[in-house]
Amino acid sequence: MGAPGMLFSQNPIIQTNYTADPAPMVYNDRLYVYTTHDEDDSTWFTMNDWKVYSTNDMVNWTDHGTILSYKDFDWAKRDAWAAQCVERNGKFFMYVPMWSKTNNKGAIGVAVGDSPFGPFHDPLGKPLVQSEWGDIDPTIFVDDDGQAHMYWGNPKLKYVKLNEDMISYSGDIVEIPMTLESFGKRDGKENPERPTKYEEGPWLYKRKNLYYLFWPGGPLPEFIGYSTSKSPQGPWKYGGIIMPTEGKSFTNHPGVIDFKGKTYFFYHNGALPGGSGFTRSVSVQEMEFNKDGSISPFKMTNNITKAIATVNPYAFNQAEMIAWSENVKSYQNKEAGVFIKAKKNGAYTSVKNLDFGKDGAKGFLARVGTTHNSDVTMDVYLDNLSGPIVTSIKIPLTGGDDRWETVKAELKEKITGVHDIYFVFRGKAQKDIMYFDYWLFSK
Repeated sequence: MGAPGMLFSQNPIIQTNYTADPAPMVYNDRLYVYTTHDEDDSTWFTMNDWKVYSTNDMVNWTDHGTILSYKDFDWAKRDAWAAQCVERNGKFFMYVPMWSKTNNKGAIGVAVGDSPFGPFHDPLGKPLVQSEWGDIDPTIFVDDDGQAHMYWGNPKLKYVKLNEDMISYSGDIVEIPMTLESFGKRDGKENPERPTKYEEGPWLYKRKNLYYLFWPGGPLPEFIGYSTSKSPQGPWKYGGIIMPTEGKSFTNHPGVIDFKGKTYFFYHNGALPGGSGFTRSVSVQEMEFNKDGSISPFKMTNNITKAIATVNPYAFNQAEMIAWSENVKSYQNKEAGVFIKAKKNGAYTSVKNLDFGKDGAKGFLARVGTTHNSDVTMDVYLDNLSGPIVTSIKIPLTGGDDRWETVKAELKEKITGVHDIYFVFRGKAQKDIMYFDYWLFSK
């Protein structure tokens, strides 16, 4: 099993991939977080695509897989870095920084889709914005009056007003003055290129009638600072550091959103096994404001342990909906969409807060497979890893993750009420014990 206490941890929220640069979005009573994707064993910012995860309860996160890559843009050649997706009039706009083939420097593109998962396409066939340099980390905010605003940039902070079509802008690119009043005095020796604490990765957010710009600050390793204004275009007033430097990654990236009456603060660190500044992981916690709108500093925590909604165990539930897992990776293909693989004996996933109701569950069904002909099983535990095993299924040899079987089992006893469940994967193989697509209980 993992380190003591890991079972109660919820951060990082994704354990099946390395993720960074969280960009939350709320749509139809669900919270989506768009992330970048650090490739395994990266020793640089090796990032080729963007992923999206969603929740309605803040503890179980569903992996919707890769939804866009720099390869989807004819003009781009690498670097799928920090992005943001916003919805407007039923369309979804992904703002994405990449390295341009045409003039060999950074630029920000935009892709449009009809759902939070896309499919996304490039309507322009060229960058949306490109200045002389430093075009990364866009943040977009559509205000109550319908005006959309975009900030981006490292080491300078740039701004444009987006048009209503969300794929063009009005006026010139504005460079925000880097004043000490706006972004605080940088510690350490003076750096004419970076006179203030501001480093990169801005996030624009509005609460009541105050606008907040959250941003990673330097010198490295980064902390998260913030500035406020009565207007989305500034002038900005430096508010202080809210998340001090910590967490095994020399970068950080804020994402702030309101959901079901609370405010959530997303960030990244290197907390997973193998984690570093180039293999990062997205985390989230609740965020509180003081009466005057200021924010007191806070540290990285284990996150939200209490679910704000229940899971229906009698619906088709994706195996990639996970509260916590160890030694499990997610994949996707044409046959199954997104699915998971257990990488070693004893790997597990958990799902929190299933409501089995008064009548209770009697049966269980799962779509599974393996490439091993020795005994491979999936045990379903109730409430914790030392809890009772409610059922155990033998995994059939299917011969590949493009071939699946649906297996049914009776429960040892009826389950009623609200419980957590743990799926534990066992087999003698050294790697890739089994794969798992979806599950449901039956009454």
